[in-house]
Amino acid sequence: VQLQASGGGLVQAGGSLRLSCAASGFTLDYYAIGWFRQAPGKEREAVSFISGDGRSTYLADSVKGRFTISRDNAKNTVSLQMNYLKPEDTAVYYCAGVITDSGTDYYTRPQEYDYWGQGTQVTVSS
Repeated sequence: VQLQASGGGLVQAGGSLRLSCAASGFTLDYYAIGWFRQAPGKEREAVSFISGDGRSTYLADSVKGRFTISRDNAKNTVSLQMNYLKPEDTAVYYCAGVITDSGTDYYTRPQEYDYWGQGTQVTVSS
């Protein structure tokens, strides 16, 4: 059971990146997936969540209007489209997963997630 985050990189302010979280060893259908990020010297913060069926989503206020979360269960992936990136978005981004009973919920706290990807670095230059 593994999650792998990818898609990070170096981009100028105002640019875009698309992060992907790919699952192996299990199917994502009933798994809520969360994206968290951690900048140097700062605590891990919630960015976005999506329920297993994709119908319930959450975006932190700091990224609303700029980021979009989506999933393709047929491809076993969850994506985070990040537009209009700002220097303050610079962080290591982690995806995390937890199975849910109905596939319609998500969780918001890191400790509620059982599986974590290795993180992907996003650096936004000014």
